Amino acid sequence: MDFEPLNIENEVMEFDASGSMEDDTATLDVENHDDDYERDYNDESFESSNPSMSNVLLTHNGEEPNLEPYEGMEFDSEQAARIFYNSYARRIGFSTRVSVYQRSRRDGSIICRQIVCSREGFRREGGENRSKRQRTITRVGCKAQMTVKKQSSGKWAVSKLVKEHNHELVPPDKVHCLRSHRHVSGPARSLIDTLQAAGMGPSGVMSVLIKESGGINNVGFTKVDCQNYMSSSRQRSLGSGGQIVFDYLKQMQAEDPDFFCAVQGDFENLTGNIFWADPNSRMNYNYFGDTVTFDTTYRTNRYRVPFAPFTGWNHHGQPVLFGCALLLNESESSFVWLFQTWLAAMSGRYPISITTDQDRIIRAAIVQVFPETRHRFCKWNVLREAQEKLSDVYHARPNFEVEFQKCINVTETIDEFESCWESLLQRYDLGDNEWLQSMYTARHQWVPVYLRDTFFGEMSINQGSDNINSYFDGYINASTNVQVLIKQYEKAIATRYEKEVKADYDTINTLPVLKTPSPMEKQAANLYTRKIFMIFQEELVETLAYPATIIDDTGSETMYRVAKFGEDHKTHFVRFNIFEKKASCSCQMFEFAGIICRHILAVFRVTNVLTLPTHYILKRWTRNAKSGVLLDQCTLGLPSDSQESSAARYDNLRQEAIKYVEEGAESVPIYNVAMAALQEAAKKVAAAKKHGSGVHQSALDNGSPQLQSYSLHLHGVALVFRVNKGMEI
Repeated sequence: MDFEPLNIENEVMEFDASGSMEDDTATLDVENHDDDYERDYNDESFESSNPSMSNVLLTHNGEEPNLEPYEGMEFDSEQAARIFYNSYARRIGFSTRVSVYQRSRRDGSIICRQIVCSREGFRREGGENRSKRQRTITRVGCKAQMTVKKQSSGKWAVSKLVKEHNHELVPPDKVHCLRSHRHVSGPARSLIDTLQAAGMGPSGVMSVLIKESGGINNVGFTKVDCQNYMSSSRQRSLGSGGQIVFDYLKQMQAEDPDFFCAVQGDFENLTGNIFWADPNSRMNYNYFGDTVTFDTTYRTNRYRVPFAPFTGWNHHGQPVLFGCALLLNESESSFVWLFQTWLAAMSGRYPISITTDQDRIIRAAIVQVFPETRHRFCKWNVLREAQEKLSDVYHARPNFEVEFQKCINVTETIDEFESCWESLLQRYDLGDNEWLQSMYTARHQWVPVYLRDTFFGEMSINQGSDNINSYFDGYINASTNVQVLIKQYEKAIATRYEKEVKADYDTINTLPVLKTPSPMEKQAANLYTRKIFMIFQEELVETLAYPATIIDDTGSETMYRVAKFGEDHKTHFVRFNIFEKKASCSCQMFEFAGIICRHILAVFRVTNVLTLPTHYILKRWTRNAKSGVLLDQCTLGLPSDSQESSAARYDNLRQEAIKYVEEGAESVPIYNVAMAALQEAAKKVAAAKKHGSGVHQSALDNGSPQLQSYSLHLHGVALVFRVNKGMEI
């Protein structure tokens, strides 16, 4: 960037293009904001410390502040000069920014400031670490500028002025879009805060501001600025509550070494995001980490905390937690850090699929960290955005929304969707709509028909994340701030745990009503959790209305046509290998949900497959989903014997107790024996607690200092009840 020498009274210095000086009496600095944005014009403290222009501008003849700048014009302060020049730029039609300034070597204060047209100079070439995103060329070497220097009287005077521009100026009705003139004023901030707290998003806020200001030209900033302010407002709301979060995380980490916590920066000098995962979240990921949702619902403008949990589905189809984040920095590098940190906490095991919103920065980070994981956009977020982007169409053509959602949700094949989409665009003359074009380009990441070949763990194919898997629904809302976040977080965890325990109890202690004499139904009732069985049962019962007809037979493989009686237009095709008992259906329900569909079950019925082949039983949907040895236990950071972690001990005891209760309740005699054994075990636990490590080694099974086993053989059924001596009861 080339600069001309500054002529300063009593001090004349030359400096080159890099800003170096040949005089050591003062220092010179270059401010080069690559985003062409004069930040001081949008700073809250700047606005509050500067009164109206009529009070800060001083002239020799008392003219009004809308006059043209001229050499020798004086101001009370450097900031007043900058406000004036920016006000002048708004009238003329260009944007400004500060460029170079000079400091006194005596006291370090700024004694000279150059304010330039935002199109001054040329953008520097990006280095290897710069973003690869193509940026609009905005610097064209414009020479327009105003330089002011501090006088001995304390006033600031214009020492150099260049008015000529080498580019077209912006007309008055567009000038509010220029960056230095986009300013969220104090009254506007107050109104935005009020509307945001009431749950209103940026579109609604802008509508109110436009109405209150008498037109968009009078608002003074764009919707993007409104969104940015609302986002920064959420970040600022962390405030003193941040210490509450830090204290909580430090305490949890001190109490349990398996509690994972990381901050981008450090606790004292936070510069990025915060992530944590308790031991149960990490263990749950081993059981149910095949599909993950990164829920950024609470980052949207109706919420006050930038909170984002990682969640999934447990064996009852309930939301399960895999960790939480506070998003204090939403740059691409910060999301990359967050995803890498989360992955490390989850043993480095990649999920099969991940669901997020369609944010461009999140998408870029996903590509870097999860290159082999199938990435899906939350369809609920897409449809919500459609209401904003297509609001004119929604209001003018009421039938459009219904047809649009039908095209997305009801179409069952790719060809059917493509045909429906094209017809929709033609019928409503939307072929040139940029948003629809962009969403069509990304259709493989949000339209259900393109996602059915990947496991997402949802009960219905067309559910397609209509509403994101929100673990904290009902606990975090628009009025939640950081001060109460941790309390609500713990309440949610406790409630979710109670619901899982209740679902476990119902699965074990309530017998499902069988609706057919099928051995497969009885088998499924004993395998699946209650909710999953009910979904399977519905599919099985529906096969009675779905005849399967052979349309091709090659000997080793047979193709069946399956359609509901009387609905031949809704046909599915099942390819079946009789020798391997493997089938694939065009609906792809098993691939998507992990539960076998009615179409394959109809083929099983006509081919006398009476029980479910093992390859169609996903353990994650069974009542024993959390039994067995944890996967990758060592890399998780848990001890190899799974006894040292309190969370691991708790989980082991819980699983053993469930099996003990289930078998011990089969009959009165078995119940009596089981209860006596339990009472005896309770006495030994109490003794172990009383004596601590003084329990005699000879009393422990296999010489293990940590585990004692009691084996009860009841009517041929072996029950094992393990008691950890360190477990609090």
